[in-house]
Amino acid sequence: MRTVRLGRTNVEVSAISLGTWGHGGPNTSEGASVGWSGHDDGRAKEALVEAHRRGIRQWDTADAYGRGHAETLIGEVFAQGVPRQEIFLASKFGWVKGPHDHFYDAGFMRAQCEQSLRNLRTDVIDLYYFHHCDFGPDDRYFDDALALVRRFREEGKIRFIGLSDWDASRIMKFIARVDPDVVQPYRNLLDDDYESSGLKQWVDAHDLAVAFFSPLKHGLLLGKYDAPQTFGEGDFRSGVPDFRDPEIIERMKRAAAAMRERFAAHPEPVLHAVTGALLAENPTATVLLGQRNSRQVEAASKVGEALSAEEARWVRDVYRGDIQS
Repeated sequence: MRTVRLGRTNVEVSAISLGTWGHGGPNTSEGASVGWSGHDDGRAKEALVEAHRRGIRQWDTADAYGRGHAETLIGEVFAQGVPRQEIFLASKFGWVKGPHDHFYDAGFMRAQCEQSLRNLRTDVIDLYYFHHCDFGPDDRYFDDALALVRRFREEGKIRFIGLSDWDASRIMKFIARVDPDVVQPYRNLLDDDYESSGLKQWVDAHDLAVAFFSPLKHGLLLGKYDAPQTFGEGDFRSGVPDFRDPEIIERMKRAAAAMRERFAAHPEPVLHAVTGALLAENPTATVLLGQRNSRQVEAASKVGEALSAEEARWVRDVYRGDIQS
């Protein structure tokens, strides 16, 4: 597994990170489906062990994933023999409101941090992200939340601070004040505001690291579906319209076929293309891949190389339908 320098942290991590959103299983929050179906605890823990064995040693989780369940599975794997010191461990806070009607209550944040440490069976979280950039009306909860997370760092509960959101422009709104070590924007070949928002320029200028989440658009870019899909309650994908659009499903199939043809010499041509395009010209970037079983870990362990700028443009254009595959 190729490693990258995680920006100014100077920590070397795997170019492919293990994402554990799916390890939380199906879940709802305030009436919305926010989890993943098809989860199995045993296979998830096997995936974590296999990831360590194969050199995928940056793991990303959150207290919101299954209401702490994903964190708990990681903690169990540490207890069962995976060396904690060999994993660069990231978690997130802020999506769970607790007893309040808003995110980022400073009093509840301490309880969140302490619970995550217990779930993960660790004394320190390497990278602790603001899960999103909703700090209430007029950002009224921002200052207290930032002061507290910096206090966590002073107390030795966390090492580095991260900032995440689905919208890169929202990250940009707060990036100067937070001064994060790592940012985690939503980015894939179809949904990409990383450069247009100015975030890439900021990352490059300030030697930050970036971790791209949902790089496969929840599996859609793999071209594995033959028809529109429906998902049950608790599965986030049930709210993604593209899964129900036959034209998009067909375009993804054609694009994946084009990747298999162009990168035929690679053992995972489609995965190599869609992750390598995001890594292109981003030397401090990692890609978060959900890995819920050992087969997915095996596939992930074979990718992580950046494409050339020319190759990345071609891949992007094919997936967007700008050129015929």
